[in-house]
Amino acid sequence: MSKNTKIDKQPIIEKFRKSDNDTGSSEVQIALLSARISQLTEHLRVHRKDYHSRRGLIALASRRRKLLDYVKRHELNKYKQLLADLKLRR
Repeated sequence: MSKNTKIDKQPIIEKFRKSDNDTGSSEVQIALLSARISQLTEHLRVHRKDYHSRRGLIALASRRRKLLDYVKRHELNKYKQLLADLKLRR
């Protein structure tokens, strides 16, 4: 009855990494969080009363916000590129 809800991380990592060994840079983390957030958003459209997942979604969104603020402070051009690539408003 449950669907496979795993996110395929490898293509996301390959798209946003800075070097071959990069899996944890801010850009990669933001992209992975964005994928998870969109997945949880779709889940909550179906399961409106799943308040535990909603709390997790809010935590993921705030973590992504903090990482975006960090990138904005240190690399403004990279920040603007990330917003465009991930189709985020800001």
